[in-house]
Amino acid sequence: MTDTPNKQAESGATGGKKIRTGKVVSNKANKTIVVSIERQVAHPIYKRYFKQTKKVMAHDENNDCNIGDTVRVIESRPLSARKRWMLLEIVDRAQ
Repeated sequence: MTDTPNKQAESGATGGKKIRTGKVVSNKANKTIVVSIERQVAHPIYKRYFKQTKKVMAHDENNDCNIGDTVRVIESRPLSARKRWMLLEIVDRAQ
């Protein structure tokens, strides 16, 4: 599931890498943020939608992000044992 409706345009611009939008839940580590990505999934039998959350670690080169920021992250090569994403942009700053 991608954030933009046009999959072909997105895959061409990013080389087929996934882009996700989420909220920063931790920025304690140096140059690393933890992003909570929430998505809605239909139940296979009952067809009722419910939310699923996944936390990913992303590389933040300049330590720009704060807790509560909405950010866009992109897939990357493995940067550490659990870090597989990079910060693409900060969509919205927390108040």
